[in-house]
Amino acid sequence: MYDLVRKALFHLDGETSHDLTLDLLGAGERLGLVRPFARPVPANPVTVMGLRFPNPVGLAAGLDKNGDYINAFGRLGFGFIEVGTVTPRPQSGNPRPRLFRLPEHGALINRMGFNNKGVDHLVAQVRRRRFDGVLGINIGKNKDTPEDRALEDYRLCLERVYPWADYVAVNISSPNTPGLRDLQFGDALKSLLAGIKAEQGRLHRDSGRYVPVAVKIAPDMDETAVAAVAGVLVEEGIDGVIATNTTVDRSAVEAHPLAVETGGLSGEPLTARATEVVAMLRDAVGAKLPIIGVGGIHDGASAAAKVAAGASLVQIYTGFIYRGPELIAEVADAVASISHSAGSEQRSNPEGQPVDTPAHH
Repeated sequence: MYDLVRKALFHLDGETSHDLTLDLLGAGERLGLVRPFARPVPANPVTVMGLRFPNPVGLAAGLDKNGDYINAFGRLGFGFIEVGTVTPRPQSGNPRPRLFRLPEHGALINRMGFNNKGVDHLVAQVRRRRFDGVLGINIGKNKDTPEDRALEDYRLCLERVYPWADYVAVNISSPNTPGLRDLQFGDALKSLLAGIKAEQGRLHRDSGRYVPVAVKIAPDMDETAVAAVAGVLVEEGIDGVIATNTTVDRSAVEAHPLAVETGGLSGEPLTARATEVVAMLRDAVGAKLPIIGVGGIHDGASAAAKVAAGASLVQIYTGFIYRGPELIAEVADAVASISHSAGSEQRSNPEGQPVDTPAHH
């Protein structure tokens, strides 16, 4: 069924079909028509960052930027959903066209530019969630916020989403906001994460509820740079790392006419590189930090490879667009079939107390 729907949608340009698909999904959820499209996903709970995930397969950030479709995606069997990236103020993103399909490669190129309706809209949507899995909220900075004031945007978003998120993801790795990736390195990274951890600590004390913070990194770093970033994440007490975002490398698709389009490349060309970064991170951090593996997961084998490399959880996006809901169950089955030793890490908060499990808001 999804193959027929996809063929029809792929006659439209990438962003139009994306928006239409979300509208159809939302309408289907309201009418009770979503679940028949999804194969049941068996329970396979894992505990990561102190949170109990019903199964280790998640939806990556970027597909539901505004939290408008949480309940609909939840009907498809995801163990967790990550919404965003959201910024303090609404912004329109980059000019269209900004989303391109490379079906021969099972890939997408996007330069969306954090288009979203702003954090207040997202919070209003999240407050109405019925999805009972784990909800992550991915936060970023507005395009016109200078790098030296980026922390202000991240702190504001963290404060607004904290009561409603099960975990918060800090996006410093999108290639589509000028200067954003510079925040991944050296003193800029240390300063940003120290400020975010201070805000997390304040919110924890005020609310009595500890919400883990994970950082999403880029694939376009060598092993030395990955190790350096990993060291800062551990030093600053970050709760998890998401590897990886999209790539600016075009070597795998250089012969394709769309390879000249700027933006982040996702999908199958990223599979091997994202898995390598997961392995580099695991080597660098040992058991100190859980890893969420994302990038090029298009079947059960590519998901299992992420877990074998050291990921505790996995996320899908581009593969989901090409394969549809069937991919969720396939990935869940593949991950369940391998050892859970790398996928059941538990983490305490900085004060050594047990971390509460996700509340249903």
